[in-house]
Amino acid sequence: MSMEWFDRVVGELQDHLESICEKYDQEGQMAVERGAKHPRIQFFVDYDDGERDYFYILYFDPHNEVFYTETIDEDLGQPARVILSDIDDIVDAVHQGFHDYINDDEDELDVVYATEEDDTLYYEDDGINEDDELYVAELIDEDDILEEIDVEWETPEVTAFLMEDDVEVTYQFGLVQDTGDGVLRRINRIWTEDDEMVKDETNFIFTKEEAPTIIAMIASHMDSMQGYDD
Repeated sequence: MSMEWFDRVVGELQDHLESICEKYDQEGQMAVERGAKHPRIQFFVDYDDGERDYFYILYFDPHNEVFYTETIDEDLGQPARVILSDIDDIVDAVHQGFHDYINDDEDELDVVYATEEDDTLYYEDDGINEDDELYVAELIDEDDILEEIDVEWETPEVTAFLMEDDVEVTYQFGLVQDTGDGVLRRINRIWTEDDEMVKDETNFIFTKEEAPTIIAMIASHMDSMQGYDD
């Protein structure tokens, strides 16, 4: 496990945010908690009366060397992860979280905050109706706008890897109804030391013309890949 990526992002993040947002430079602050099992960077605003509001929390998984944020899967009632793969994605996400907070816009993404007394996370009620349909979310621009895509799943979830009470990876294939493109959904479920399940979902959309190339590239490099036992 390496903390090099975490330290690099911590070193650059504040400067990036201050340079792109004058209001964040005036009001936004960040604190680093390096000693946790999953180190985190907490972003907050302090007020003159001593009150502190956390508007975004960024976590780091040192085993997989990825940054992520947490939200709630309304269908399962369990935490779910949103992976942020590079510094630009991280800066954009925190920047958007800051403006969602200061604008107090209930139609935007959930604001994540925490108390100083413990590590409990709280999520702003976004008014989602429990009868709403669940759609595959696709990132379509730099403002993190999510487009709803109607997918018909052709297969059930198929388990690709399983370590009992530790991690499970499943895949599911579907078709986008409007375009006929293929969708490959990867669901990674991880059980914590407290027996809580954390779910990370990724959806990959591709055309019929792309499929043979994708299959051939994977097949030709299988011998070069390493498995969990390696």
